Amino acid sequence: MSIFQVLSLVLFFLFLSPNPIIIIIKIKAAGAGPCPASKCGRNGPSIRFPFQLQSQSGRDNDSNECGYPGFDLSCNSKSQTVVKLPHSGEFFVRSIDYPNQRIELYDPDRCLSRRLLRFNLSGSPFVAAFNQEYVFLRCPSQFRKFGLSVIECLSNSTHSILATSSLILANSTIPSCKVITISPVPVTWPSQYYEGFIDHDLNQDLLLTWYVPGCGDCETQGGVCGFRTNNSTTQQIGCFFPPQAGQLSTGLRIFRIVCFSIALPTITCVIGIACFTCCMESARGSRSNPPAIVTPQRPDVMMGLDESTIQSYEKVVLEESQKLPGPNDNTCPICLSEYCPKDTLRCIPECKHCFHVECIDEWLRMNKTCPVCRKYPSTAHQDTSDIV
Repeated sequence: MSIFQVLSLVLFFLFLSPNPIIIIIKIKAAGAGPCPASKCGRNGPSIRFPFQLQSQSGRDNDSNECGYPGFDLSCNSKSQTVVKLPHSGEFFVRSIDYPNQRIELYDPDRCLSRRLLRFNLSGSPFVAAFNQEYVFLRCPSQFRKFGLSVIECLSNSTHSILATSSLILANSTIPSCKVITISPVPVTWPSQYYEGFIDHDLNQDLLLTWYVPGCGDCETQGGVCGFRTNNSTTQQIGCFFPPQAGQLSTGLRIFRIVCFSIALPTITCVIGIACFTCCMESARGSRSNPPAIVTPQRPDVMMGLDESTIQSYEKVVLEESQKLPGPNDNTCPICLSEYCPKDTLRCIPECKHCFHVECIDEWLRMNKTCPVCRKYPSTAHQDTSDIV
């Protein structure tokens, strides 16, 4: 079958068929129908079933025909959408994803980490999209640890609050820091703590989901959920579609016939000219242009150094005099801890900068340069270490 025959059949079903494809969209439920959507302000999320604005009904929420129990929202004086969780207080609503049944919240005080320390979703219809265990630490204000970032809104001049999903990294801060709590934290996506020291930003938005009522399939098909009858106590859910979606008026059919009679010859002519032009250009190009030489792409290289190269770098056991070779003082530039006698250090060739072994090894697995001067170790050193 040629392209022109396929095009003709498609246009026939779209314009002339007495039962076009759009007719398969039918109302799946009959009864009360969905309530109109609403918003808190121009830029607020659309609020429709299962959600309901409290101000829309003077009746008790359990008898509200437009919203499912527990999905109550409200508008504040600044036209912001507010949801109140029974045991965790009020949050602002950033967006609502009805097909995927997700709601995105953020803290009015811009310190979500404080709320997550005692976060509790019991009594609400929502659950966390994903949970991940986090360790919250209280450390001295001057304390710094490579891989840990300070939660500014919880810290003050006397101490800093830090959080990490890595138990190994948290244990390395003891006894300088004290564990406040270990608790599951809702996150946007699940992840593992890996080289690169990247954790979720706990001050990002909070992503929650719900399973009842299950309206995801209805929304995906373009419908809107609602109660089947005006009596919401039965809680029977239906999927509603616009009535006009299943019917075509006579005027619309005539319009399609006119469009078909004009558009089909025009589209056929345009496609024919385009195909002819493409064939001519392709033939002309194959005669005038030599075959292109494809240069193989260099495969991606590792971001850091391999383990054998790292282990080849000089190790120094610090003596009582704490005298170090090269341009070094008595503090590790990575973890900012002072060196102690019997500490094992590793020194970068060329620049002779020294660090704790565990600190610099983690660094070099991700970077090829010295953390202080950013110099690259010479290739000659790496080649020699491989021979030895």
